[in-house]
Amino acid sequence: MKQKIVPLLDEETIRARVRELAASISDDYRGKEVVLLGVLKGALVFMADIMRLLEIDHQCDFVRLSSYGDGTDSSGRISFSSGPSGSVRDKHVLIVDCVADTGLTLEFLTNHLRQENPLDIRVCVLLNKQARRSTPLHLDYVGFDIPNRFVVGYGLDMAEKHRGLPYIAYLEEED
Repeated sequence: MKQKIVPLLDEETIRARVRELAASISDDYRGKEVVLLGVLKGALVFMADIMRLLEIDHQCDFVRLSSYGDGTDSSGRISFSSGPSGSVRDKHVLIVDCVADTGLTLEFLTNHLRQENPLDIRVCVLLNKQARRSTPLHLDYVGFDIPNRFVVGYGLDMAEKHRGLPYIAYLEEED
């Protein structure tokens, strides 16, 4: 079956919300240095846009986690193929992720990072799918609440396709 790409959030709407998030993060961390910890690969575009707008000192690092593989539903099993390149001990950590879905990946990452004794851990997500949540999850910064749809674009993919779209869309089956 062929899939149709249906826009959900346009480029300007995303850009405006990212500016607002960066301003809030800058206000909250003013006078502190923060480590932005991006969850690859989906958060790459979002994190790059946030970083360019921050008005605070920050470092950036990445982790690679996955629960999707090539499908559109979370497997519930977390694959952790690479962690931060440096220690987060005694640092302010801001996890930057593309989507809070079931919450399992963010819960796994947060629990893993707590073992290193950071000063604090906050979470920033572009998209929040509350309807899919299977574990309690605290999100400090949320771009958009979205319906329970598998979304692509703005760094998000389906089997490595559609990451380069400048907007967020969902896929719909065509006849």
